Amino acid sequence: MAEEPVGRPSEGAASAAPSTPPGSDGLDLIDVTKVFPGGTVAVEDFYLHVDHGEYVVLLGPSGCGKTTTLRMIGGHEFPTKGDILLDGESLVHLPPHKRPTTTVFQHFALFPHRSVLQNVEFGLKMHGMPKEERRRQTMESLEMVGLAPLADRKPRQLSGGQQQRVALARVLVTKPKALLLDEPLGDLDRLLQLRMRVELRNLQRQLGLMFVHVTHNQEEALSMADRIVVMNDARIQQIGEPLAVATRPETELVARFMGDNNIIEGLVASREGDRLIVENGTVRASVVAPGDARAVGDKASVAVRAAAVELDRNGSGPGDVNSADCEIVFVEYLGDLVKLHLTAGGDRMLAKVPGEQYASLRGREGETVRIRWKEEDVRLLR
Repeated sequence: MAEEPVGRPSEGAASAAPSTPPGSDGLDLIDVTKVFPGGTVAVEDFYLHVDHGEYVVLLGPSGCGKTTTLRMIGGHEFPTKGDILLDGESLVHLPPHKRPTTTVFQHFALFPHRSVLQNVEFGLKMHGMPKEERRRQTMESLEMVGLAPLADRKPRQLSGGQQQRVALARVLVTKPKALLLDEPLGDLDRLLQLRMRVELRNLQRQLGLMFVHVTHNQEEALSMADRIVVMNDARIQQIGEPLAVATRPETELVARFMGDNNIIEGLVASREGDRLIVENGTVRASVVAPGDARAVGDKASVAVRAAAVELDRNGSGPGDVNSADCEIVFVEYLGDLVKLHLTAGGDRMLAKVPGEQYASLRGREGETVRIRWKEEDVRLLR
């Protein structure tokens, strides 16, 4: 998939028109805005195209507009302006049950007194489908999620992961063009979340369906998405493949939200062609930024991933570019890696080093270490 933004980002990020014209196959959100009574802007100037068979994750903090966007696609909210098309047909005036989309909510909302089979066939029954045909389709759907042997059980007799699969089967049986998932793993414990990520992604690939998934969990988004749409304050901040969003954040907000990015805020101290030196009095970082117009003395922020930071065993001199003397605040052992929580001149810094270094770092809080990173791992933020 292309990494270029296909949405309209917030101010400061590169603006882009939708990459696929309205009327094409897939889902198009065109200049969608939602303003609630009282003037609260939930979603603003939202452009997005999603292909059939694509797994797109809307990611952002609580209140950023991602769930409202999903609810507008599903028909549970209606946009104040803009249009939502699926295969060229506008959805904005259709109620949820008339749309070829189905939503899986965080809370499974299964009927406790009905069996698994009865829960899954309920929608087909409401549409008047004959019993024999709906049972056939229901069992196909349960086979798809691996629950056919449990068709006669009640929800209380199932594990959390099995209940989640019943909820999936219940929506898949309606054969939607797009499956909308609102924090689908939020009610599961961590081990079950990890298993369900794999199951959900494999199911999506098997079906070839369009999935639009909402979460605030960065790890979940990175592990599952074909593309991630990072949102904040009702607007798109960045759209890209997981690798691009994780390693090449475009704005300070994205860099901070994705976690474990060191943000160095300062001034442009010097410039030679496309290479800038940004410093804040403690740390100096060099970055190559073709096309950026900032001059010496202008404000600038750069991001360096914690995973790109290493301990400087060679003892480079104070003030060297792309390095810093830091005090160790906390040594966090995470098994296969060690996260070093550091400060440099009062600024928080992070480094991730291999787990085998834990023995030499344990108990060294309060000591000073020198860290360094490569110029190619520095990103100038818009």
